[in-house]
Parts: sequence; C-alpha cells; structure tokens
Amino acid sequence: MFTLMAFAPGLYHLVLAHDPIEKLCPFSEDQPLARVWGEIVTQAASVTAAVLIIGDEILSGRTKDQNISYIADYLSKIGIDLHEARVVPDVTAEIVAAVNALRQRYDYLFTTGGIGPTHDDITADAIAAALGVELSEDPRVIKLLLERIKPEDLNEARRRMARIPHGAELVQNRISIAPGFWIANVIVMAGVPAVMQAMLDDVGPKLATGTPVIVETIAAGRLPEGAYAAPLGEIAAANPELSIGSYPAYRDGGFHNEIVVRGKDKTKLASAAAAIISMLTELAKARA
Repeated sequence: MFTLMAFAPGLYHLVLAHDPIEKLCPFSEDQPLARVWGEIVTQAASVTAAVLIIGDEILSGRTKDQNISYIADYLSKIGIDLHEARVVPDVTAEIVAAVNALRQRYDYLFTTGGIGPTHDDITADAIAAALGVELSEDPRVIKLLLERIKPEDLNEARRRMARIPHGAELVQNRISIAPGFWIANVIVMAGVPAVMQAMLDDVGPKLATGTPVIVETIAAGRLPEGAYAAPLGEIAAANPELSIGSYPAYRDGGFHNEIVVRGKDKTKLASAAAAIISMLTELAKARA
C-alpha cells in the first residue's frame, strides 16, 4: 500500500504504491502522518483493517484474548471491514515483519499489547523500526504521566512508556493515563481490554469509515447443515457481494444451527435472507 521514506530529519514522504501514478505526500511534526493518512483513506470507497495482537501471554494460553472480538464488533458498526487478525510473540523481528505485511495490505492496522513499563514491552521499538523512524521520550507523555505520578516516582521503567516514534500522534487513555500512539495507518493500543477500549473510543471518531455492515441471523432450528448445505451454497454463489455462513451450535442435547448473512446493500441482503428462509421452510416441511 505504501512505503515510508525518510528524506531529512523530521520530514518524511509517504509513497502510495496503489496509486496509478506514485504520489509523494509530505508531512512533518506539524502535519503528522496519521493525519495525512486519514485524509487519504477518507477518499476510499471501502475501508479495511487488520488487528495484530502482541504478547507471549496470549500464545502461551495464560491470557485469553478479548480484544479481537471487541475491535471487530466496534469496527463493523462504524463501517470498517476487519479482514485479518494475527498474534505474534514479544520478538522484535516477528512484530516488525507482521506490521510491515499488514500495514501495506490494509487501510488501518490496530495493534494491542507491549506498551507498558517492563523489559518485554517492545512494541514501540518494533513499530519505529518497521516504519524507519526515530524513537525517543516524548515530553507530551511525560506531562501526562506527571498528572498521576509524583516526579520522584517517575523512574526509568515508567519513563519507558513515554517513548514514542517520531511523527506519531498520541492516543489518549482515560483509564491509566499512559497513551498509545498513531503513526501512518498503524494505531498502537494497550493490551488490557479496558484500556484498549478507552483508546479505541479516542481514535474511533477520527477514523475514515465506509458503509456499515448489516447483519441478519436466521435460525435453522434442528436442520443439520448437511441438509441445507447445497441450496445454501447456491444462494451464496448467486450473491457474491454478501457474506453468507452457517454456524452450528450444540446445546440442550442437539444442534441449533444459525445462518448469518452480512452485507452493505440492504435490498440484496433482504432478498438473500428471504431466499434462505424459504429454502429452510421447504426443507423442514419435507422432513416433517
């Protein structure tokens, strides 16, 4: 999607590879890359995103991730399509590789985890490395931290949370004050769900958005998937602009399947849903 090129300290250019003719988009400390990127994405017909979960604790099973589902639901409601989610360990090379792959593929990349005060909080370092920018202590963050922490308690570990890549905007955190940051199309947030949610509330109104997805859930009752798989596949093939999926669940001693239709065109979604309901009704009658 783009590459970041440093031409001079404090001045970078965004090269948009998806443009018919490559354009150079300048920005500086007064014109952060997050703002420039937002202006570009606003012009897009649809807006896409990926989520990158960072942390050994997720991969070891010690911590159960709650952030992917929350971000997916939040973005869907405001018209941003979440296309991919990844989990990587606290390893700089792994984070850099994932960030560079995802930020070039999608309009936005949201990361969670790794921005605390301990030695294994390396997300800021990795993001700076991925985008090829400097990383240093940001006086804006020091000022914020001093609102909660006494000057004598602002030790080296806590000051780690003030290291921000150059050119980034801060993502405010009303829960524990230490901010995330937004640079280019990469939005870096905390891993603690409550804090991440507060940060997402801060950036949400600033995001470029598309048409929200409409979702309709149709109960298939006790009809087994094998009974309706073929006709459902035909309906899905006839509606390529919609996402149609079957989701089995087992409860109360039996299967209770649901068919979910997702799309942005209300008329097409209603037509497909009606076809599915009609198909299920006929199958149920035949099995009665």
